[in-house]
Amino acid sequence: MTATDVQRTIDALWRMESARLTARLTRLVRDVGVAEELAQDALVVALEQWPVSGVPDNPAAWLMTTASNRAIDHLRRLRMQASKHDSISHELEMEQQLRGSPVEACADDAIGDDLLRLIFIACHPLLSTEARTALTLKLLAGLTTAEIARAFLVPEPTIAQRIVRAKRTLSEAHVPFEIPRAEELTARVASVLEVIYLIFNEGYSATAGDDWTRPALCDEALRLGRILAELAPAEAEVHGLVALMEIQASRLRARVGPGGEPVLLMEQSRALWDLVLIQRGLRALARGESLGETRGRYLLQAAIAACHARAPTPADTDWVYITALYDALARLTPSPVVELNRAVAVSMAYGPAAGLQLADQLAAQGELESYHLLPSVRGDLLAKLGRFDEARSEFERAAALTHNVRESRLLRDRAAACRRGEM
Repeated sequence: MTATDVQRTIDALWRMESARLTARLTRLVRDVGVAEELAQDALVVALEQWPVSGVPDNPAAWLMTTASNRAIDHLRRLRMQASKHDSISHELEMEQQLRGSPVEACADDAIGDDLLRLIFIACHPLLSTEARTALTLKLLAGLTTAEIARAFLVPEPTIAQRIVRAKRTLSEAHVPFEIPRAEELTARVASVLEVIYLIFNEGYSATAGDDWTRPALCDEALRLGRILAELAPAEAEVHGLVALMEIQASRLRARVGPGGEPVLLMEQSRALWDLVLIQRGLRALARGESLGETRGRYLLQAAIAACHARAPTPADTDWVYITALYDALARLTPSPVVELNRAVAVSMAYGPAAGLQLADQLAAQGELESYHLLPSVRGDLLAKLGRFDEARSEFERAAALTHNVRESRLLRDRAAACRRGEM
């Protein structure tokens, strides 16, 4: 095996095993920052030794062994520092655990609980949304700081600072490495789902930059969602989010044209939609709906996505039912963005004038003044009503508000079409 092959093997292994390794070490040393450092130390040793000695037969166990040896050294140092005190039982207990077989540790069923605990720590409400997102991608997706920075078009030092501050905050707050108690679980699960969906949405519709989509981020969010669904099988909203992401991800190939240009939903070739992902999404939706009498925000959104997935053509879409689902979503989680989506559904079900009335009300309220999709929606509805001059103005305003190069170009093209009266 060449050095390049070894490097690729290590990279792939790290992406697959880093979360499990960090999760197990966090349970042992009770500090996510220290655990990540120990895991990284093991990776460095692999990078140094494997090109010379070759890849071990069980590389995951090898990494656990190496990290465990460093954890033993760490706990010994702690024991020496605490030798003047009485409270050293935890360190002694952890060292005893680490002396067990790392192969057995890798296969231990408790690794699922450890991963779940790590997810809850990375998405802890103590942290800002930006910090939770960065830490989740670092610890659970195995992305490097540079990869996270590129994905969100943020300077690498900014991401590094967020991660360092997040780990320091968790350490100083002595956040326990445990699954939240029943009375906290719903709120904490909501925090986790928010982070995963934020990652997915940034991949599905990039807020800035030259690319309309970033499929790699969608893949990472889906992977995290699927893991969470297996670790928390009784949580209906977890399955709802997975269903939503699976179905939306099925459209990724169709969302981008040959030149990288955006292709909107109603103009997409449905032959390009991934039927495997759609079927997975529909199964996850059914699983989530079977767990409760009422649907939460993610199950409702998944049900909307399923309506599109089940329609063989745009004309077959059940917009009346989609409107009813948006009505339910607006009651459950009222927000101007939900209302804007509801306005689109109403326009498709009952005509552009009805949708424009709702969009105009949102514009008058001012909450979405800097949100580019409001003038984009208004422009589309005005164009359908033949009010091309007003539509052109709205599209131009939307193009000025978005930070995504591809989307801005699309909106300017639509403004030009209005000028020619072609929409």
